[in-house]
Amino acid sequence: MGGVSKATKKFQSKHLKHTLEHRKKVKAHNQKIHGRRGNKSDDEKRALALTKDEQKLMKSSKEEVFKDMSVQKFFDGGFELPKIDKKLKGSKEEESAEDEGSSSDEDMEADMGDLAEKDPEFYKYLQENDKDLLEFNGSNPLDGISGDDDDDEEAEQEEEVGGKGNKSKPANTKDEQLELNHALLKKLKGQLTNKPNIKSIRNICSAFKAAVNVNQEGAAETYKFSVMDEKVFQELMFTVLKDLPEAIQKLTPYKLSKNARTLPSNSTVTRLSSVMKAHAPSLITLLQDITNTETAVLVLHSTYQLLPYFLSYRKLLKELIQSIVYIWSTTKDVETQIATFAFLNNSSREFKKSILGLVLKTTYSTFVKSCRKTNIRTMPLINFQKNSSAELFGVDPVLGYQIGFEYIRQLAIHLRNSINGSTKKPSKTNSAEAYKIVYNWQFCHSLDFWSRVLSFQCNPEKENGKESSLRQLIYPLIQVTLGVIRLIPTAQFFPLRFYLIRSLIRLSQNAGVYIPIYPLLSETLSSTAFTKAPKKHSTLAAFDFDNNIKCNQAYLGTRIYQDGLAEQVVELLAEFYVLYAKSVSFPELTTPTIISLRRYMKTSKNIKFNKMLTILIDKLKQNNDFIIQKRSKIDFGPTNRVEVERFLNELPWESTPLGAYVVIQREVKEEKARILRESLEEEDQKSQEEDIELSDAVASDRDDD
Repeated sequence: MGGVSKATKKFQSKHLKHTLEHRKKVKAHNQKIHGRRGNKSDDEKRALALTKDEQKLMKSSKEEVFKDMSVQKFFDGGFELPKIDKKLKGSKEEESAEDEGSSSDEDMEADMGDLAEKDPEFYKYLQENDKDLLEFNGSNPLDGISGDDDDDEEAEQEEEVGGKGNKSKPANTKDEQLELNHALLKKLKGQLTNKPNIKSIRNICSAFKAAVNVNQEGAAETYKFSVMDEKVFQELMFTVLKDLPEAIQKLTPYKLSKNARTLPSNSTVTRLSSVMKAHAPSLITLLQDITNTETAVLVLHSTYQLLPYFLSYRKLLKELIQSIVYIWSTTKDVETQIATFAFLNNSSREFKKSILGLVLKTTYSTFVKSCRKTNIRTMPLINFQKNSSAELFGVDPVLGYQIGFEYIRQLAIHLRNSINGSTKKPSKTNSAEAYKIVYNWQFCHSLDFWSRVLSFQCNPEKENGKESSLRQLIYPLIQVTLGVIRLIPTAQFFPLRFYLIRSLIRLSQNAGVYIPIYPLLSETLSSTAFTKAPKKHSTLAAFDFDNNIKCNQAYLGTRIYQDGLAEQVVELLAEFYVLYAKSVSFPELTTPTIISLRRYMKTSKNIKFNKMLTILIDKLKQNNDFIIQKRSKIDFGPTNRVEVERFLNELPWESTPLGAYVVIQREVKEEKARILRESLEEEDQKSQEEDIELSDAVASDRDDD
């Protein structure tokens, strides 16, 4: 027995269910018609015309037939079958075989004829909505279905590329694959660029899919095409990435609605969407294998041009965004970073409802995962992720607020759990390690990230008089940050304290809110790290406060660590007070600090630290005198907020005495960072050269063997 034909399978999958449902409806309708008064048979009419007495009489007469005989005795008597003429037996069998296939159709045709007479309205409805149901030409409904269909992907590929001679051959074995050479690729490219249609687009996408999956084991045998030549692969890639979006635009141009591209509603777009759905995994595979910026730019640009076709496939769209975000979070090439961010930014602004929320959540979660390992080499990439992702939260401040509220609330819950765990009595399993939920790089980077988001989006200059929705997150973020800083106030975690203080200073500077920073720094001055005499001998290198949040035991109590803490305190005090160097209230703000620092110097035995504090106090006093001199010439009071805000508004902060001091401090710090970066680059280059020499040596040894 032969296999089931393609037409049979196609009818069963597309038409069989619909046909059976309509037949059931017709049968039910016929039964309903026959059940109506006036549409019954002659026997039914006579039965209804009988009186009740006559019906009882007929019932009793039927019962009397078997009254004197049991059912078992009746069947034991046997049956006498009529004899059949042998001459007629053969002809009867032939007629029954011929009529077997057509009897159901003849009955159905008769029912359709009765239906036209008895219920013309329903018959007219079937003619208008499902005319095929009224037409029965074959004994088998599958006989009327052709094996060729325009929607069949393999048939179109074979007809377009392989020619008429290959139309009946399935492309499911490696021997029957079409090897893509320069001549065939030129033909495909000509069909795509000159007069594009669904077939040409499907063919080029099928060839591209086979090319990008050529290295997958066993996958190449399932494709129509095979790509073995490297030059053909490169030419095919450029054709698909550059010419394919243009051909689609020529075939079905996009519509613009509120500065966003939309797809027109027609059958061509529907068929093309299925082709693009099959094409998207090829783009994702190519994105995962990106090795250079040129390829990344081509793939991202092609993906962005085809993006409207991917919006309706949410799972596919999510995979696509995740692949691009992965490149954004892992690449070290600056141009590739810019290309991925440009794609995320442009697509989020054009398709806010479809993409923005997905992009914001994906970038944040990917950033949190990638910042688990933080050191001097990974910090630049982490800072790039923070700044670029923070910029995306300004595309839609309302949506940014909703997502930001959710994540900041999670941080607050972690802090609460950590506080509750640390206040309980220690046990073998719990509270001694509760602080680790908060005191890690992921948590600190998250707080710093939201500080950047609010700094970028809540800047008064950027808001233009209209308060951003994200501004409501400033207070909860500050409270969580302060809670983390004061969770464990020991010298071991002073680097974490300084890191988060920088985040608060940035937020205060850009968002225009006052945050009391001095109490956080003055708490460190009473620590044993300053009050206790340091160890005399130590050969450790200077501690890196910028890339560490925890000090190991080797540094605790050493002179090197104590000097580093002193530099950090002076630097952060200067960075905090320079924010208000032009404020009319600067003398009132700094006077308590000056008094407190002078008292501390009287009891401190650290001569180097005392000298640094003396210089800072002198700069604060000079700035006080500068502000007092400037405000002696004004004629408004503190209640005039407009004039207070305009005080020294045109004067650069670098021109103030404290500002000039901070500029010099920043230049010194930047010079140290530059020297450190250059030394790291030299180490990396030397390491690469050693790896190359080692690989060459291993290769030469293999050749000798």
